[in-house]
Amino acid sequence: MASANKAINFASIGSLLPSSVEKLKNSSPTAQMKFRLSRNPSVKAVQSPAVESDTGKWVRQRRPHNVNGDFFVDHTCIDCDTCRWMAPQVFTRVGAMSAVYKQPISSEDRLKALQALLSCPTSSIRTEVPPADILEAQKTFPIPVDEKKLPGVYHCGYHSEKSYGAASYLIIHPEGNILIDSPRFTEKLARKIEMLGGVRYLFLTHKDDVADQGKWSKWFRCDRILHFDDVEACTSHIEMKLEGNGPWSLGDDIMLIHTPGHTEGSVCLLYKPLKLLFTGDHLVMTESGLSIMEMYNKSSVPEQVDSVKKLLDLDFNWIIPGHGRRIEFKDVPEKNAILEAFVQEKYNQYSSATNKRF
Repeated sequence: MASANKAINFASIGSLLPSSVEKLKNSSPTAQMKFRLSRNPSVKAVQSPAVESDTGKWVRQRRPHNVNGDFFVDHTCIDCDTCRWMAPQVFTRVGAMSAVYKQPISSEDRLKALQALLSCPTSSIRTEVPPADILEAQKTFPIPVDEKKLPGVYHCGYHSEKSYGAASYLIIHPEGNILIDSPRFTEKLARKIEMLGGVRYLFLTHKDDVADQGKWSKWFRCDRILHFDDVEACTSHIEMKLEGNGPWSLGDDIMLIHTPGHTEGSVCLLYKPLKLLFTGDHLVMTESGLSIMEMYNKSSVPEQVDSVKKLLDLDFNWIIPGHGRRIEFKDVPEKNAILEAFVQEKYNQYSSATNKRF
């Protein structure tokens, strides 16, 4: 089974970080890192007009930003970034949407492109010729994130438009598997997860990424977990509603941390054995760097920054967000140096928190 796209390693990549990290790097030996960032070749952006057919329905059009060849992205792309981190050898961002900048040549690149096609929440990735190997690509889900470093952790694929293309993950656990946020429901994926032991808990990081949680709950008869402050009509029947500020535990090795800000009930999941933190929309890695996605905040940006600061007290080396790239830190001191710099920069940025210091 093919491994998912590699995580960003902060030991080798640094231009993604805020400028304050450079100051840390120069002043603190624990924060010193050598940085390198590879970029996709630039593609000239051209406006792609939407086309209406005689029936009054919008026709999907191949964006002119795509290079010639079989794979292409059409104009329905919502710029969720999924294909760009799943298959960066093929897809890039042009004109506020994704586009194919290089057709896959190797079998590995083709598989990644097909996995991205299947995971696209809006079915905006297409091929000129129906792919004969699409069924083989479907069989690869869920995809191991990193079989050596993160055994038993899978990317489910099949992102849902209902959660703006958020990723869902599966932890294989001896006391019952945990599905983190909801992928788009498909019976093929459900049966593959059954083969891995099914699902005992469906943990929902926040109210935005619940997608097809009802269908998954019905299929696996699992207990759903969501903070009470994020419960809405569609999740009113959630089996386990977290109340208060936590933290809460699922057994001895999983901790749930309340990180309000993006939403009032945002919660992160810490899987202690692998030092792995699932952050939902609380903290993500975009193409531009670490982000709390202020423009999508539904509660309080200053509170969200305070919640990022809480992560300094946790022992983890990995961040797997709901959107964007996974992050691997060299060690906890590096993690803390980077998060301290990020939080301080945000405190300086927002007037309501300018007097806060570490």
